[in-house]
Amino acid sequence: MLTLLTDFGVQDGYVGILKGAIASIAPRCTIVDLTHQIPPQNIAAARFCLLNAYRYFPAGTVHVAVVDPGVGSDRHAVAIQIQEGWLVGPDNGLFSGVLQTSPPLAAVTLNNPHYWRTPHPSTTFHGRDIFAPVGAHLSLGVPLTELGDSLNPKHLVSLPLPAVTEDPTGLHGTIQHIDHFGNLITTIPGERLRDRAWGIKVSDRTLPAAHSYSDRPWGSAIALIGSHGWVEIAINGGNAQAQLEGQIGAACTLIWLDLP
Repeated sequence: MLTLLTDFGVQDGYVGILKGAIASIAPRCTIVDLTHQIPPQNIAAARFCLLNAYRYFPAGTVHVAVVDPGVGSDRHAVAIQIQEGWLVGPDNGLFSGVLQTSPPLAAVTLNNPHYWRTPHPSTTFHGRDIFAPVGAHLSLGVPLTELGDSLNPKHLVSLPLPAVTEDPTGLHGTIQHIDHFGNLITTIPGERLRDRAWGIKVSDRTLPAAHSYSDRPWGSAIALIGSHGWVEIAINGGNAQAQLEGQIGAACTLIWLDLP
């Protein structure tokens, strides 16, 4: 199985071209589209979406991710082995979320053109000419070591989240992602709440915690732990990004409501 995650959209045919490049090498490979609607060049959004998806796939899955504002530059093209399978794409930090939860077992720089679509790849479409073909070869069992020179995983580019800090009143984080519904997903892990009563302070508002969107009246702002495991801010039936003017990187504070 092979997954695709890109910022290509679905208008121009680029996604279909990737699939054609894969099918020409591995015609029986099952391809799953994670998303092709990552905002253009938004590595942080790609990082988040891949982190929250990879664990739901069978062992041995190849994840090809192409959000690559540095295409054609001297940034590395890489393939990385993790316990669950392989990651293929540009070394620009988009894999760093996965690698924080599933440490890399090995990595290579993709400099063996035998496994590219052409020895003279386009300087603007490495997804077609390098990443998709390499992913297809991995799906057929080509050893990682055949794809290029070994790369010390410690040298892979990292895109860490801002640290969540804590004081006696609560947890301080930021908005790390905004999904299709306009939900504001924070950097605060739900596992840190420890069954305490809490709310979220964002801008000049304090929002009550809930277990589900429907726990509050239609149109009300709420905070809850999303299916991804992070604390998120939402509007029941609405768009929190629009109504609360939320932005990626904006500060938010989870406050304890059971303080003496």
